Amino acid sequence: MNTSWRSASLVATAAAVMALTTACSQGSTPAAGSQNVGATAPAGGFGGTVAGAGTGTGTGTGTGTGTGAGNGYGADGQQSSAGTSKTAGQLAVSANPELGKVLTDSAGMTLYRFDQDTAEPPKSNCDGDCAKTWPPVPANDATAGAGIDKALLGEVTRSDGTKQLTIAGWPAYRYAKDTKAGDVNGQGVKGKWFALAPDGKKASLASLPGLSVKKTELGDIIVDKNGMTVYRFLKDKAWPKPVSACTGACLEKWPVVAPVAANDTKGVEKKGLMGFTRPDGARQMTVDCWPIYTFSGDKVPGDINGEGVGGTWYAVSPTGKPVGAPKK
Repeated sequence: MNTSWRSASLVATAAAVMALTTACSQGSTPAAGSQNVGATAPAGGFGGTVAGAGTGTGTGTGTGTGTGAGNGYGADGQQSSAGTSKTAGQLAVSANPELGKVLTDSAGMTLYRFDQDTAEPPKSNCDGDCAKTWPPVPANDATAGAGIDKALLGEVTRSDGTKQLTIAGWPAYRYAKDTKAGDVNGQGVKGKWFALAPDGKKASLASLPGLSVKKTELGDIIVDKNGMTVYRFLKDKAWPKPVSACTGACLEKWPVVAPVAANDTKGVEKKGLMGFTRPDGARQMTVDCWPIYTFSGDKVPGDINGEGVGGTWYAVSPTGKPVGAPKK
């Protein structure tokens, strides 16, 4: 009788553990090559009117016709009529300490690509207000400078009929908040905008796995394939299944990390390393079953501006723990 009771108890315990494990791993094995994008960021991945400072010798009012060496943006951060037709000239390659080789126009302004565009075939999905914050680079006079393969330069016809420069098929843009040569303020915005490398890829010092570990002032933390810091939200849940408490407008500041294959990670503990499906239908990566995110306030690899925000957001250790979070 005692033996029978013990067997039943062991069976029940095993079933409970299996149910817990299954709940945490309810997502299928993530596919390799998934992109790190926000789950429900607004279409176009941009905000409204962006504040900025005009630097040209023109009127800088957003409607002037001035010319000169400025960036063609008015005091409201929107492109003026002079800026609208600002040409690319001879493209150049500049060295950035965080991003490596970065593509610039003839004035030294950084050029960007947008994850929601396509390169095959080339197509721009940035129109309207998006194109005011991210002015398309005209294709009419663009030429390849030293270190740039002219065969990679092309053009795409936009919805308004104008011709936009493409690099290896990717439509090229400037950023309204870049006010001087060498600025890379658009890097990583919304987790969708990235400086262009001379070959059309995202500028990066090195090719990184989907998730890897980086040594920082906080200790070892996880970064995504772009080298951007990964965060955890203390209001989320991991058990019995991953649940994200970051929805709606929250996702504009904290884009989710899309699933990556377990073999596309380095130095990250494999326990609870999986993807799950959010209520909005998007897929999100977890470490130790905890949902992970990047921060729109981090502009370049190495930034940790999201650490401690609101007392609820913290960088993630290789084991999935929130680095620097207060102990309960």
